[in-house]
Amino acid sequence: MSTQTKEAGLSEVARLRGEERFEEARSRLLELSARFPDDAEIAYVTASVHDRMGLEAEAVAFYERSLATTGLSEEDHRGALLGLGSTYRVLGRYPEAVDTLRAGVQRHPNDGALRTFLGMALFNVGDHHGAMSLLLDLLATTSEDPDVRRYRRAIEYYAKDLHHTA
Repeated sequence: MSTQTKEAGLSEVARLRGEERFEEARSRLLELSARFPDDAEIAYVTASVHDRMGLEAEAVAFYERSLATTGLSEEDHRGALLGLGSTYRVLGRYPEAVDTLRAGVQRHPNDGALRTFLGMALFNVGDHHGAMSLLLDLLATTSEDPDVRRYRRAIEYYAKDLHHTA
């Protein structure tokens, strides 16, 4: 690996991931991470592979590193916020999950995945009203189900005020 460039290393990792050879990809990524410790893209890909392998606790430091430096594309930045937030949630680090996912939703307000994971994290911190409101709004604005579409206005209304009664 020492003679390979960053691009060649990432290309090899992409091939290994495509072949579902995740342990080998992880090994290569750890080598690349050691060689390029400040590279946001390598840190993000390394985090993603750890996450994919169920190694969430190990993924956190790589997600954090990827977000602490510059160099991620906007799409990868979005993915890193989603990955870190959902990983915090899986690890029971709910307040950190809420903060991370909220930052993601602020930057990408129309991203349904970020909004969904934020809703779950809000539930986990006991903000059931906030979680339900967020998820109802997401359902109302994105569902293609004809029955949901028929009641869209009512669902949007109740997303804002779940406690309303006649």
